[in-house]
Amino acid sequence: MGHDGPTLIALAAALSLSTAAAQPVLPEGEKSLVAVTRDGNRTPIGKVVFTALDGGQSAFRVQMDHTVMRDHFLSMREFKCLPAAQEISCFVPYPYPQPGTVSAANFAWLEHSLLFFYKQPADFGAKLWNGMIFRFSLTPAGLVGTPQAVDLNRIGAPPENPNQPPFGAMDRDDFTPGARWVQELRIE
Repeated sequence: MGHDGPTLIALAAALSLSTAAAQPVLPEGEKSLVAVTRDGNRTPIGKVVFTALDGGQSAFRVQMDHTVMRDHFLSMREFKCLPAAQEISCFVPYPYPQPGTVSAANFAWLEHSLLFFYKQPADFGAKLWNGMIFRFSLTPAGLVGTPQAVDLNRIGAPPENPNQPPFGAMDRDDFTPGARWVQELRIE
């Protein structure tokens, strides 16, 4: 009692508009790729360029900033790595052709384009079984990726189906929170 119909309708419309405005959308244009480490530092390590396509998809292109990453010659191959006293995180480019597209419900190819492995500073060689893939989710502030464990040795040979990402949900394991030095990758 005491409320009239038009006031309630206006309030409901305002609430639905504010809820719709807060819904995350796919990024567009050039966005910064930022590594967030356990100590809270944010290090820009590259950029991702998004281009809208038909059907709710976007094409993307990852460009790592090699001035931030250090060269490490490991297992007879050069890797670009984010150094830290606690743990070194090395970028592993996905080695096969792939569609390079994302949608609001599927970030698999973006996740495969941002593969890393981790190693202790004193360790020698590339330990590809210590692989990391970042599971991305869409937030109002951008894309946030949390690390999951994968064995990068699986991409040592071309996939049988080049249109299907090799690391599905059953091929990934969550890390214990705080286990990895790089806690998040953010695209913002």
